Amino acid sequence: MTKADIFEKVQECIGLSKKESAEMVEAVFAIMKSTLESGENLKISGFGSFIVKQKKDRRGRNPQTGETITIEARRILTFKPSGTLRDNINKQP
Repeated sequence: MTKADIFEKVQECIGLSKKESAEMVEAVFAIMKSTLESGENLKISGFGSFIVKQKKDRRGRNPQTGETITIEARRILTFKPSGTLRDNINKQP
């Protein structure tokens, strides 16, 4: 599913114009992005949680040369689905 598909689904469900649907979805995505970029976690009840984790510096190895290198600290984004979403995905048809 693409963003354009989401715009169409929102348009069908709510009855807004395509432009209004696109603006609304883009606004929601912008809020989600800014929240996660600031380092805050994002929890959507019944859907799941986006969690920003901090990784420390660690040692790694260049597979081509075998040289030891330091992999710099960074933040990563993980997603943990809610129990409800997990159950709905795993229901037998």
